[in-house]
Amino acid sequence: MANSDDVLVEQDADGIVTVTLNKPTKRNAVSFAMWTRLGQLFTEFRERADVRVVILTGAGGHFSAGADISEFPKMRADADAAKKYSKAGHDATLAIRELPQPVIGACHGYTMGGGCGLALACDIRVGDRTTQMGIPAAKRGIVYSVLDTENLLRAVGLSRAKLVLYSGNAFPAERCLAMGLLDEIAEAGALAGARALARELAERAPLSQRGAKLTLNALAANEAGARMAEIEAAQKRAANSNDYQEATRSFLEKRPPVFQGT
Repeated sequence: MANSDDVLVEQDADGIVTVTLNKPTKRNAVSFAMWTRLGQLFTEFRERADVRVVILTGAGGHFSAGADISEFPKMRADADAAKKYSKAGHDATLAIRELPQPVIGACHGYTMGGGCGLALACDIRVGDRTTQMGIPAAKRGIVYSVLDTENLLRAVGLSRAKLVLYSGNAFPAERCLAMGLLDEIAEAGALAGARALARELAERAPLSQRGAKLTLNALAANEAGARMAEIEAAQKRAANSNDYQEATRSFLEKRPPVFQGT
């Protein structure tokens, strides 16, 4: 898989893919090209059975300080350009959130604005003592997008989502953990913690994880009824899978299962 300079991709033998925002001189501020690349990558990952877990992180001590505002005069010069720019961000966020495989955000340093939005699209967020998260919309005079607001609401609940958006403040790691912006604080560092969790998840049954994510996302969006046929198909596929048989054999043989995703 080809890398671009500003978005790096690496995969290990366990099927763990690490996607790194790589513009550390700008605290990984996300450009239009980076939004586009993220959308392409996470769309490609959907069809790859060799991708078990994806980690999204940033280089140089920060996850992302948000969108690259320096390119706004050019990339958002008029209504049509702004619409195109917003679509790239929306598509990237949705591709991350709806990826069937588990996605872990390794959120160190600044995880702000659009960077916080990317983190909230991940299934699980691991931080460390350097983490600061927030959405400064109220300090920029803008109304946050529906998709990003929905992801925030899912993570922290209504009253805390209002606090985040009304204040525009950056919250320290412990506060983020208490609010639900983070799920874990790793003493060894956000990326090390994310990798440890990814290794654990990569050992589990992929079809079970995909089915769980499908069901949970449908329930969170109040779409379980409309997507019931899809959910039941996922349940049937898992029940008829080689991995289901492997889980039973390994239990009886008192050994760890080896899942293949089939």
